[in-house]
Amino acid sequence: MLESLTKLNDHNLPYPDPLHPIIVHFVIAMILFAFVCDLIGFLTGKTRFFEVGFWNLFVATVSIFIAIIFGQFEAGLAKPYNIVKSVLNYHTLIGWSLSGILAAITAWRYVLRSRDPQRLPIHYLAIGLIVTIIVGFQVYLGDELVWVYGIHTVPVVEAVKDGLLP
Repeated sequence: MLESLTKLNDHNLPYPDPLHPIIVHFVIAMILFAFVCDLIGFLTGKTRFFEVGFWNLFVATVSIFIAIIFGQFEAGLAKPYNIVKSVLNYHTLIGWSLSGILAAITAWRYVLRSRDPQRLPIHYLAIGLIVTIIVGFQVYLGDELVWVYGIHTVPVVEAVKDGLLP
């Protein structure tokens, strides 16, 4: 039984498909939705949106660490070839940085919520916009890893195994 758990498939993974993209898309959606809810609450004065924004941000912060764990595991199994290594390193660095940034922003948001749940300062929204832009760049790098460099796609895995990609 242990052999079946440690055997790698055609994608160079011990399970059918990469899990990191599934988890990380959940995180991306929650971060973007949290920002949109906070922005709508700020612009309309409907403070219920602040509560939705906070809880989405909180769950995204917890979930990003799960996404990173799977991302690190799957990156380790990817056997990246030379051209892809720099993009993978940037993607990893920004992912870890985002986890710290999200943890800090969530803590800040908790303090703001504790002090006055009916208000949200404009500078918090400015930071939220910056985080949204960073998330967009991170999505670009992740897309590049899959759609340009073919990480965990069968043809690339076979080419690396056959020594066709240095």
